[in-house]
Amino acid sequence: MKGFDTKFRDFPDYIIGITKEIWEDRGIATLHRYYSDDIVVRSPASVVLGNQNVIGATMATLAEFPDRELLGEDVIWSGTPEDGMLSSHRIISTATHLGDGVYGKASGTKLRYRILADCHAIDNQINDEWLIRDQGAIVRQMGWEPREYAADLIRREGGPEACVKPLSPATDRQGPYTGRGNDNPWGQRHADILTRIMDADMAVIEQEYDRAVQTEYPGGVTGHSFGAVDRFWMGLRASFPNARFTIHHQIGRDDPAMPPRSALRWSLHGTHDGWGVFGAPTGAEVYVLGISHAEFGALVAGEPRIRREYTLFDETSVWKQILLQTGPK
Repeated sequence: MKGFDTKFRDFPDYIIGITKEIWEDRGIATLHRYYSDDIVVRSPASVVLGNQNVIGATMATLAEFPDRELLGEDVIWSGTPEDGMLSSHRIISTATHLGDGVYGKASGTKLRYRILADCHAIDNQINDEWLIRDQGAIVRQMGWEPREYAADLIRREGGPEACVKPLSPATDRQGPYTGRGNDNPWGQRHADILTRIMDADMAVIEQEYDRAVQTEYPGGVTGHSFGAVDRFWMGLRASFPNARFTIHHQIGRDDPAMPPRSALRWSLHGTHDGWGVFGAPTGAEVYVLGISHAEFGALVAGEPRIRREYTLFDETSVWKQILLQTGPK
């Protein structure tokens, strides 16, 4: 790969390799080499500007979870080394809550949760990132409900005026990457399916998903078959029925020894004006950042459908936005 360290065989090897080097091998200082000085890292919880702040956040996480492991499940990517590449990296993380930190006093709780991260890299450096941790899974394993955790976090951060503000169009910052992905047909098919769901065409689920589809959704929830898909997407969309749905990035890939697969980064932006997974409508303005991965296959010849789906958004950050506008009730 032109411009990248020759020890990496390909782009997935680079993404998986530097993740292990930074987090598990304690190569935090390598962030000076692998991340640009002015990187923008967005998560639903906040926007972090600059590599020095990324290093500080990394050290704080490792102080709270010193045995953390990050197991790479997939890297779905687009672009070229010359022009830059965008990876959508899916991770299973295991960790033990051994230090005090953002999740409260050390509890000794053993955690398992997913992460989806989109990273743009060129010349051996990442300079733009979108990161979603399954905060709903993390806090539930610690005995919290996402709404309760969000309310407590607002209090611990100094109240509504002083607390860290979640990601929104108002807090976002433009980074160097302006690409939209690729035009591979698997990415386009995935985008069409999700767009139909967001347009309330729920019949697409039985048409485009395999009957034995396995789903992995926020809160660490594993599901199977059409009902799991319908309940998840219906519950989300019902909470924000008039919100604007936007696909910001779309990748499809056909790789040897791997199923056809796709990655979408998307958002919902609007008001909480419906009954759904976030309870009674509050009218609060909410921005939901989501990333979805899909794997396609033809169990029956000639009928490729989605056989595995992975989607994340941060439930706690949605609740934080709602509570900042309505107050705890």
